[in-house]
Amino acid sequence: MTRQTITTKGGNAVEVRGLVKHFGEVKAVDGVDLDVREGTVLGVLGPNGAGKTTLVRCLSTLLVPDAGSAFVAGYDVVRQPRALRRRIGLTGQYASVDEKLSGRENLYMIGRLLDLSRKDARSRADEMLERFSLTEAAKRPAAKYSGGMRRRLDLAASMIGQPSVLYLDEPTTGLDPRTRNEVWEEVRRMVYEGATVLLTTQYMEEAEQLANELTVIDRGQVIAEGRVDELKAKVGGRTLQIRPTDPGELERMAGAIAQAGLDGIAGATADRAEGVVNVPIISDEQLTAVVGVLARQGFELAAISTHLPSLDEVFLAVTGQKTSEAGAGADAGDTQDQQYAEVSA
Repeated sequence: MTRQTITTKGGNAVEVRGLVKHFGEVKAVDGVDLDVREGTVLGVLGPNGAGKTTLVRCLSTLLVPDAGSAFVAGYDVVRQPRALRRRIGLTGQYASVDEKLSGRENLYMIGRLLDLSRKDARSRADEMLERFSLTEAAKRPAAKYSGGMRRRLDLAASMIGQPSVLYLDEPTTGLDPRTRNEVWEEVRRMVYEGATVLLTTQYMEEAEQLANELTVIDRGQVIAEGRVDELKAKVGGRTLQIRPTDPGELERMAGAIAQAGLDGIAGATADRAEGVVNVPIISDEQLTAVVGVLARQGFELAAISTHLPSLDEVFLAVTGQKTSEAGAGADAGDTQDQQYAEVSA
């Protein structure tokens, strides 16, 4: 089966402008602009209730936005929902499979709904069962699957039609590390084959592993965006870590850097637990000057390294919430009943 991709102007598979969705007084999505380049993964981060899931449901035609515009694979999500559904795949936060059907029957049914021939639907179902290590359980009812197996079956179902654009709404929640890695590999495979992925996640490692670019949403609005390294640089730049040969020199070394006026706004700090001096660095010239000062004053250095803030630190800085506090869950107004009601409509 050949994937049919229709891209929007400028090579974007997804273009969103001023998208708004309210649930009563709650502004779940409040004027979001978003671009997802064809053949890439955009990671969407944000605390619980930020509007991520509502955004995904608007873009997948499960909810009708109140204002703004959105084009996915060249289709208007409001005016051309039926045509768009043949170009997209969606895996929500919770596995949604028919528990009375077997794994193979679930996938075969989705294939037929996507107008695959009987032969192609069977072939594609068997292919996806093998990819997600479900072949041995193919004939068992989904009701007898473990939670991880249901999640893998749900992911396989979203990919059965080889979608041009795939929405993954916290796809690895509750999965063990091995299964999570299998999901990551499958996402990479699909992107390599030409698909575009919009990924919402609370796992910073997942975002760093998969996303080409990141968008951070809070209170329904985009508050930061860019590549992972760009966001890290915006938050705090680099930190120079200097490890002296003699740990007893930590304070004296930090003092020498401060006296030379090279410790930056945050100041050079001696970390006894790690045995290093940390110096905020805003330029290569500052880094060179710090090393030069220490060399002239006779300090013996065991190691020098630089690092950017972690993605967790970026998340905390731009949203004011730790990732552990953000958690996972549906946004305001989003429920499974609502999801299926929208699909039926």
